[in-house]
Amino acid sequence: MLKVTGEHSETVSDVVSRQIRQDIISGTLAPGAKIKLEQAKEHYSISVSSLREILSRLTTENLVLAEGQRGFEVSPASLKELEELADLRTVLETHAIGLSFAAGNLEWEGRIVAAHHKLAAAEKRLLAGDASRTIDWVRYDWEFHQAIVSACNSATLMETLSSVFDRFLRYHMLAQSFRGKAVVDDHRLLFELALKRDVEGARAVIRRHILSGVEHVVKSGRIA
Repeated sequence: MLKVTGEHSETVSDVVSRQIRQDIISGTLAPGAKIKLEQAKEHYSISVSSLREILSRLTTENLVLAEGQRGFEVSPASLKELEELADLRTVLETHAIGLSFAAGNLEWEGRIVAAHHKLAAAEKRLLAGDASRTIDWVRYDWEFHQAIVSACNSATLMETLSSVFDRFLRYHMLAQSFRGKAVVDDHRLLFELALKRDVEGARAVIRRHILSGVEHVVKSGRIA
């Protein structure tokens, strides 16, 4: 069965997989929570066999743990994993920046401008106290970082970075608070450095940006 979305066709399994992934990253499915197949089947309107396949795929990214005959649970959160994800994201994103800045063209610059415009608008609302924009910010944050590295010409690198970014983002959602003006300033500076093709400057911002993100999550006291 297919669901058509714009120019792309998605199966029901694709749609449900994305929904479950979003629920894990957003914290709707909390770390360590048991995923009861019968309840999940009703909630996501999908067969148990398809649900098992989806959850099995998510285990490869460590978003879900398989418990043998006992079923599945959402992967727990830990300081160790957060630090490992931060290191991995730093390596991947700084490498992708070098490739992307070297190959980026006018269309690439346009993607960065458009993505930053949306992100800045969401951040302005958040700074004004409109917490309802958090979900928009989550989406626009990734779209901005993705736009910056989108000219790297490596599908494998982009897919791997996307997975690591999602897992890293889950920790920020657990912190349940916006990082404030500092993160807005980082994004503005990164935007300017990207358009200048300043590789080392952008890499320095990314390293600081990721490290401050870890510090923010740790200060929230929501992970051990």
